[in-house]
Amino acid sequence: MKTPEHPLVPRVLAEGSVLFVLVLWWAASLRMPAFVLPSPGDVGRAMLSLFVNPDFNKHVAASVLRLMFAIALAMMLGGALAQLARSFGFLEWVVMRRILPFLNSFPSMGWAVLAVLWFGVSTTGVVFVEVAILLPFALINLAAGLQEIDSEIVEMGRSFTRSRWRALTRIYLPLLMPYIVATLRMSYGIGWKIALVAELFGAEEGLGFLMVRAQYNGQSDTVFATCLTIVLIFIVGEKLLIDPLARRFGQA
Repeated sequence: MKTPEHPLVPRVLAEGSVLFVLVLWWAASLRMPAFVLPSPGDVGRAMLSLFVNPDFNKHVAASVLRLMFAIALAMMLGGALAQLARSFGFLEWVVMRRILPFLNSFPSMGWAVLAVLWFGVSTTGVVFVEVAILLPFALINLAAGLQEIDSEIVEMGRSFTRSRWRALTRIYLPLLMPYIVATLRMSYGIGWKIALVAELFGAEEGLGFLMVRAQYNGQSDTVFATCLTIVLIFIVGEKLLIDPLARRFGQA
């Protein structure tokens, strides 16, 4: 019988690997100019200066709100397309064999350039890019969830009520929640990468805008600090929102 691994061991390995990377980073920074690779201490001080700056909090709020709205919109559109493909057989080929491959293969940079051409430097353009890139991921996951819904359970539910709202909230949504949470987790991770690309091209506020401004000013420590801030925001959001939902609905 295999002895369960002590919970302290993976924690030590995880924290030790982080410490090892920090030491390597510090050692490499000693051999390079600060504008190429700032030291961990310089980046830490830059992060502290950012968090005490009220303007920085506005940039964080702008990026977070745009991303949350884009994720919600992408999931709604993906769910609607998946339901159309499931409800109408003649649309399945259109949605899954034409729309999905197009969305999957269209380059992210292409969406960013088109957004600037169509919407200019605006929040609308940033949200458009984020939704366009997240939409195929939402469509794939939610279509898979709809395919897994047992038709017998749906028929049994219809025998108890003819209300579509009750069927949606009591049957479809509970069965789809694991897939919705999985889509949310995936979209949240990918969305932060997309947000930077979109804001680099078409935003006057946000973390991507802050990063490109720091690059133009030669503030490499601020560039690193902005990247690490995004990592921190991602971890906090995952721990406070996604992980509780995953535990609630049986996702790992």
